[in-house]
Amino acid sequence: MASFFPVLLGTHIVLAIGLFLPSILLPFALRARRATVDSGSRVVQALLWAQTHGTIVLGLGLAVTGLGLVMTLGAEILRQPWLLVALAIYGIDLAIAFFIQRPSLRRLVGIRAAADDLAWRVRARRQRYLSYLMAGLVGTIGFLMSSKPVLW
Repeated sequence: MASFFPVLLGTHIVLAIGLFLPSILLPFALRARRATVDSGSRVVQALLWAQTHGTIVLGLGLAVTGLGLVMTLGAEILRQPWLLVALAIYGIDLAIAFFIQRPSLRRLVGIRAAADDLAWRVRARRQRYLSYLMAGLVGTIGFLMSSKPVLW
């Protein structure tokens, strides 16, 4: 089972990041004011599809690989303070993605703004700031997972 661990861990990380990656990247696609459903950009289309259709599949895969990791490493891993803090930060990041970022993006995606539409630009900028916050939280999780600091 130990030889399967790197694949399981890598899959878990990809699924964990993929779950909220569209919420982080779509606000930057809004800069072009063409982040609409009919956009010709394959990246925008993939992000929109992942955000609307991929959430359940990615979430289920994340749960399965998470359980696999706990079974491989043992339940005592769940008592590690760095992991508990990282999981709490991940929960905060997901809450921001699903309850703040996604609804706001739905309102902006599909609206074509004129070059002088100040209100649209302000809302799009606010979404990008949330993306920076979410990316910072992901970086914090990565730091905790890689350094495993003694927190208490």
